[in-house]
Amino acid sequence: MGCAACHCAPVRSQTRVLHENITARSQYASPDLINAIAYHGHDPADDPNWRQTGTPSQAQYARWCRQWCGMTCLQMILTHRNGTAPSLHTLVIGCQAFGGYQEQSDGSIRGLVYEPFARYVGAVHDLGAQIHRELPIAGIRDQVAAGHMVIASVHKEIRKPDLPATGKGGHLVLVTGYDGDLVHFRNPSGHTENTRTAVLSFATFAAFYAERAISIAT
Repeated sequence: MGCAACHCAPVRSQTRVLHENITARSQYASPDLINAIAYHGHDPADDPNWRQTGTPSQAQYARWCRQWCGMTCLQMILTHRNGTAPSLHTLVIGCQAFGGYQEQSDGSIRGLVYEPFARYVGAVHDLGAQIHRELPIAGIRDQVAAGHMVIASVHKEIRKPDLPATGKGGHLVLVTGYDGDLVHFRNPSGHTENTRTAVLSFATFAAFYAERAISIAT
């Protein structure tokens, strides 16, 4: 499937490969509430814009919004390619039908599960997805150089890179390119504009990165 509203091939130079014009999106309906949600105990259900996600009820929005980082990455990829994308709720329901999200007996949600997600984006959205269970930081550069975007597993506190990393993995961000030693990415749970459209050194990114990823060929 070709692009309807953009030129998807990344801009290239000898040291730079970058997908441009990728609009940052948030996994929460109101990005300006993320700081309060993440650090001050604000209830994500108390969001006046929850209907914009397509979720049928406020309670369902509250249950799912913390799980939407992967679907937000997918939404950004689809918007970049097509000029538009389904709602987060629609994407979650579609992915769940393939097993990408699994509701557990204790009420928790398991996901994003990589294999069914890859099947879902291939079958429904005509995207080529390759799962990387071990992808070192240099591998991200290789995948981007091949023209792919990368959904990478990082610790959620990558939004505060000046602090020591307290773990690796558990949250998904969309790597859109690199410029020399800098990696460019979009963070669905970034609490400021600069952390939603983020640029870090590869060394800093690696401190939060679990070396698990999904490369996406559009």
